[in-house]
Amino acid sequence: MENTFDSDLIYSIFKLAWSRKTPEKSKEAEPIDTEVARASKKNRSTTANSNALTVSCELLRIFVTEAVERAAIIAEAEGNGKIEATHLERILPQLLLDF
Repeated sequence: MENTFDSDLIYSIFKLAWSRKTPEKSKEAEPIDTEVARASKKNRSTTANSNALTVSCELLRIFVTEAVERAAIIAEAEGNGKIEATHLERILPQLLLDF
């Protein structure tokens, strides 16, 4: 198996993103009854199972690999031996459209 991202790292990043979104949702509609609030889907904690994390890690690995390969092509065409931020900026719009 090829090198991939650590699933614990990806899960931590997802948890951070989910925790940042949670306060926004709770401000929109505050429940009147606390018993209803406990059973509400909006108040459940968000998690990801191991299969979802494995697929997410693989998708991120492919995305980063493709970005580096495309930026390397641009850098080589310009005669640079190094990939610079400008090369990534040039390939990013099409890369995002492709994914």
